[in-house]
Amino acid sequence: MSNSRSVTVKKKIKRSLTSRTTRSTVIGCIILGLVAEIIGLTLYFIAITGQYVRQASDTSRHAEMAVVQTIDTIGLSNKVMSIYRGLTGDELAENGSEEYRSRFDEAKNSEEYNALLEMLDKYIHTDNVDDVYVAMYDRKTCAMVYIADPDPDAGNRLMPGDWESVTEAGMNKFLDWNGEGMLYDIDQTEKYGWLCTAGTPIRDESGEICAFLLVDVAPSNIAGSLIMFALQTGIAIVVVTTLIALFQVKHMRKTIVEPIDAIAESAARYAVDKQSSADVSSHFSSLDIHTGDEIENLVHIMSDMELDLAEHEERITKITAEKERIGAELHMATLIQRSILPHNFPAFPDRTEFDLYASMCSAREVGGDFYDFFLIDDDHLGLVMADVSGKGVPAALFMMVSKVILQSCAMLGQSVGETLTKTNDAICSNNQVEMFVTVWFGILEISTGKLTAANAGHEFPALRRADGEFELLEDEHGFVIGGIAGLKYSEYELFLKPGDKLFLYTDGVPEATDAGEELFGNERMLDALNKDVSASPEKILEEVTQSVNAFVNDAEQFDDMTMMCLEYKGR
Repeated sequence: MSNSRSVTVKKKIKRSLTSRTTRSTVIGCIILGLVAEIIGLTLYFIAITGQYVRQASDTSRHAEMAVVQTIDTIGLSNKVMSIYRGLTGDELAENGSEEYRSRFDEAKNSEEYNALLEMLDKYIHTDNVDDVYVAMYDRKTCAMVYIADPDPDAGNRLMPGDWESVTEAGMNKFLDWNGEGMLYDIDQTEKYGWLCTAGTPIRDESGEICAFLLVDVAPSNIAGSLIMFALQTGIAIVVVTTLIALFQVKHMRKTIVEPIDAIAESAARYAVDKQSSADVSSHFSSLDIHTGDEIENLVHIMSDMELDLAEHEERITKITAEKERIGAELHMATLIQRSILPHNFPAFPDRTEFDLYASMCSAREVGGDFYDFFLIDDDHLGLVMADVSGKGVPAALFMMVSKVILQSCAMLGQSVGETLTKTNDAICSNNQVEMFVTVWFGILEISTGKLTAANAGHEFPALRRADGEFELLEDEHGFVIGGIAGLKYSEYELFLKPGDKLFLYTDGVPEATDAGEELFGNERMLDALNKDVSASPEKILEEVTQSVNAFVNDAEQFDDMTMMCLEYKGR
């Protein structure tokens, strides 16, 4: 008998631990390299950007000192700005035209302007910057007004008085500068794209800003440095990660893959010898594995397992007998649990005002769901649908305790909200297992059809009016019972008319799952309810059960499935 899967050699190689180790190591190294590359580029970008900003700022300061000391830049700026501020809105709209520029001929033809252009032009050609110019911001028009622009391209050169719109934030950064740090702004403009502008204010004798000596640096200057850095670091990272990957694969093959293969071969021989009743006490103890880690410890453990197997099989025999005894006790527990729930139908044969039916199907021998209905007095019927957290015996015990407490509190004549509040306090007072229960509890006033209800974290009920179909009643949810002590539960009212039906259920109905792990869902549940809306409560529950069973088919039931249907008939 072979204990390996019937797969091709190619698939075995692909699925082998060696292949997976190699792939994971290579992928890990690639990811590490990419992360290192991204971090390196980011840090380099920050550094190179700072370098260009500092260079532009230094150029701006040096140029400002030169032009202020040798040229009457302040007078030229005041002359241009005086003309600019005297223009009307219509005149400003002519920006760039011959007529507009003629208004600034006096400034343009002055010796100061020509000397300023000549000096600024030297800075453009001696420093690694895109443009050096003098301009002033105008708050009123939110514009940058050019004083002198030595752009070598005459077609792009801006004349004195020419202006461009700027953002208010960028303008205020320059006009409100406090003198600390470098004065610069990086922004995307419609005309120039992304641009870094550094500046130094030109002040008059009173300290007022008359203009700014501005230096532009385009981010395109940074792109070349980034590309070169990326290529260099990329090659280095590829080499380093390749070496790391090769070393890691070799190391993991020697310390993990080969020892595990040896253990697997011993396990295969162990299974064969076990089938033939041969000696199975020396397969793992004979392995010569000394990795000094968990794998070596695994070999020791499996060697001990061989020696303990006979004793273990004896224990299994005893456990089997014990399991049979527990099975009998669980069967008895199932009978006890079902006996405490109302199971005789019709439940109240002498009451013609209503008809109801309920059912419970446990996922295990015993479950945590429960339903209940009881007459509080001659005119009030209590209805309960609940679901305890967990499964099996603990949930069943908690279910019985919760049922008794809830019914006891309800029979004291309290309101629906007060009943759930007292039930919650009683359970929380000694809830050492920290379990909880979701509860829908309602009291029907039989004579009038008034239903007062409260929902403690349970599923939405489904309601069908006499002339309609079943629909989910999305009532207000409170917190689960047994979760937090001292909670107050709010209640709501609705009135049932003759022919109305109420369907209550636990989450085992909509969450029933087929073999493809698809949920039954509320839509299918409503479809099942509405197949025959005129049917009796018992028939309606049978229809839902059949629909769920047909949907689930042979898939295992994971949750309890509990339902109740009430039809109000009135007097």
